[in-house]
Amino acid sequence: MSRQRGGRRPRPRSGPGRVLCGAARGRRDGAAVHYLQEMASSKSLMNLLTFTFGSAIGFFVCYLLFSIILEEQVKIQPHFLHNDPHGQHSSDTDSNQLQGQMNFNADFGQHKDENKNIAEGLYQKVKILCWVMTGPQNLEKKARHVKATWAQRCNKILFMSSEENKDFPTVGLEAKEGRDQLYWKTIKAFQYVHDHYFDDADWFMKADDDTYVILDNLRWLLSKYSPEQPIYFGRRFKPYVKQGYMSGGAGYVLSKEALKRFVAAFKTSKCSHSSSIEDLALGKCMEIINVEAGDSRDTSGRETFHPFVPEHHLVRGYLPKTFWYWNYNYYPAVEGPGCCSDLAVSFHYVDSMTMYQLEYLIYHLRPYGYLYRYNPDPATSPEEQSKNEALEDNQKLKQKVTES
Repeated sequence: MSRQRGGRRPRPRSGPGRVLCGAARGRRDGAAVHYLQEMASSKSLMNLLTFTFGSAIGFFVCYLLFSIILEEQVKIQPHFLHNDPHGQHSSDTDSNQLQGQMNFNADFGQHKDENKNIAEGLYQKVKILCWVMTGPQNLEKKARHVKATWAQRCNKILFMSSEENKDFPTVGLEAKEGRDQLYWKTIKAFQYVHDHYFDDADWFMKADDDTYVILDNLRWLLSKYSPEQPIYFGRRFKPYVKQGYMSGGAGYVLSKEALKRFVAAFKTSKCSHSSSIEDLALGKCMEIINVEAGDSRDTSGRETFHPFVPEHHLVRGYLPKTFWYWNYNYYPAVEGPGCCSDLAVSFHYVDSMTMYQLEYLIYHLRPYGYLYRYNPDPATSPEEQSKNEALEDNQKLKQKVTES
């Protein structure tokens, strides 16, 4: 191409070629922009996927760590209870079930010199029939350990179940299992006791198969009352019933007159099976038929019936203040050593191993050098004092004869 005069470049010519070149460059530029947009979009997607994947891995690792930590805490911490006074009872786990039962009372040789005159006298004077609420699924893992320990000190012991078991044995109440059936089973159990054993005892104790009962202390408590008095005892709760009602788990005991009125109340329709909450429903019925909710505290004002195992009451701060227990007690609840009477009657949520621990601590462990144990009832008259001294002298004489 030749230059024009003056050295100027010739002006490009317009035409179809120029238009085609511009279009081509436009398409290239558009493609580049589209490519860059796709790259940016792909990069954002990759970043999102990377973040999501990383977060998932992080959450999974945290979950594993927390699971391991919580599992270790469960292993080392005692079983805690549901925050519901009428909630599901605790059950033995594989870690605290015993294979077979133990006989702690096979050899009383080391206690042969112990003075049991008062306890033996109360055994004859204050006759208690105990019946234990259980079920076919609990005979081996719970009821058998009750049978091997505290139940031996009842004047009469019965195990109430939905099905009869002649080998154990249990009384079949012809009722279904389940917490919604507890009051119905309780009604039928007391009716059975009334019809078959009313004249065999003065007091009638209901307990669960995870309750431990110290019968000797219960006899001391009941010895101050007449079985002809319409009264019943247990751990007294205050909501819903004006005079209060007794905790089902800690167990409760009815006088002969209270049992008579309770059974008659269902025949006259004064009471009915209108609730599945056993202890509360029974408490309402007792109030209707004018059976008094008795004060089971000892002479120092300390509780004798306990809805939990000892450490739950003895260790300060074990039960948080938000726990239902603090609002349910009829009398002001105490935590720490002042919680529990030295003549405690019962503890609840007792697994099979703790059942034998309590049996040992209560009936076998003795501090050396103590001849006489705590007596909350000092003699009130010279005659009673003389009688106690005579019993002590008689015991000393027996001991000397044995030694010689």
